[in-house]
Amino acid sequence: MSTPVMSELTHQGIHHLGWDNNHSFPRRLEGKVAIVTGGAGGIGEATVRLFTKHGAKVVIADVEDSLGTTLANSLSPSVTFVHCDVSIEEEIENLINSTISRYGRLDILFNNAGVLGNQSKHKSILNFDADEFDLIMRVNVKGVALGMKHAARVMVPRRTGCIISTASVAAVMGGLGPHAYTASKHAIVGLTKNAACELGRYGIRVNCISPFGVATSMLVNAWRIKGLDEEEEEDSMDIRVPCEEEVVKTEEFVRSLANLMGPTLRPKDIAEAALYLASDESKYVSGHNLVVDGGVTTSRNCVGL
Repeated sequence: MSTPVMSELTHQGIHHLGWDNNHSFPRRLEGKVAIVTGGAGGIGEATVRLFTKHGAKVVIADVEDSLGTTLANSLSPSVTFVHCDVSIEEEIENLINSTISRYGRLDILFNNAGVLGNQSKHKSILNFDADEFDLIMRVNVKGVALGMKHAARVMVPRRTGCIISTASVAAVMGGLGPHAYTASKHAIVGLTKNAACELGRYGIRVNCISPFGVATSMLVNAWRIKGLDEEEEEDSMDIRVPCEEEVVKTEEFVRSLANLMGPTLRPKDIAEAALYLASDESKYVSGHNLVVDGGVTTSRNCVGL
């Protein structure tokens, strides 16, 4: 039998944990402000939805204006959209400044925006494409570094904050992606470790996530064009929303490569990893690369290099 004092303590405990209005689950990001780059689709969209569910005010940053605006409008008023090309410093700076202007703080930056590059041509180092390399590094590496720079700029004075970036299993071992993409993802892990080393003194945690293949529209579209000639390839790139059959086939292929049999890797699984790293549950985790791959990086060469 509970006493009034015990009931009050229980109420305070629930409030402290940030439980939702129905008390069905604790809202792990209650009151926090988060930015998700590449947030209009795929892993980014799943993360925006999950962060919002857990009480965060979320800013979606993406170059896909229509998708980003539609997603923001479909969620709560605490979700907004800002156009941002992460490879352009002025746009990253505007993203951070507008977030501070609107919400007064930034607790979480998820550097998720990235490009795959061509997954079928130029696989061999003998066919290295310098222009494609520059594009991939500009988005995947420069974009992450700029995000870290401007997030740290507003987090350092408050001596708290969390920066997460999307790397890849291609950053863990060779043979899991084309050369340019692999180089860019290795660089993200290096930036994560260096930034964690520097920013730890200010109470800022810096981590990254390395997923295996997730059947997002970007990945399905990239893998669809393997084996096509140049004219067919250009036409296929206009198809942005894969059909269910293509998604299922991609998921089956990824599942066949994993050591962990049974589960299927989906965007929400990576969002859950981001939620852990963004929440206070990981308060002593920094400089870490959280690999979500069903054990594939223990032994596999998946792309036939």
